[in-house]
Amino acid sequence: MNIFGLKNCDTCRKALKSLPGAVLVDIRAEAVPEAVLSAAYAEFGAKLVNTRSTTWRGLGEEERAGEPLALLRAHPALMKRPLIERDGELFLGWDQNVQSALGAA
Repeated sequence: MNIFGLKNCDTCRKALKSLPGAVLVDIRAEAVPEAVLSAAYAEFGAKLVNTRSTTWRGLGEEERAGEPLALLRAHPALMKRPLIERDGELFLGWDQNVQSALGAA
């Protein structure tokens, strides 16, 4: 199981602690694999872009209007976190539904 997020993100750390055997992939250090990013965008659409982040607020209007996948490639921290991949199945965020689905401790 891979958790795509940031090593200094509290929510990502909570997910990592609750999911034994999971591996945190820091998206600033390592890009999200293209296949995973494309599948996540196909499944979650615009929800994959975190429009409440400081990175988003720092973008100009023209850049914000860009294609979401291109934005995520250029600014990995824009991705809503965590993105969890387990055996080809994707989960976004760390709400009660995701925790239940993953059997988090």
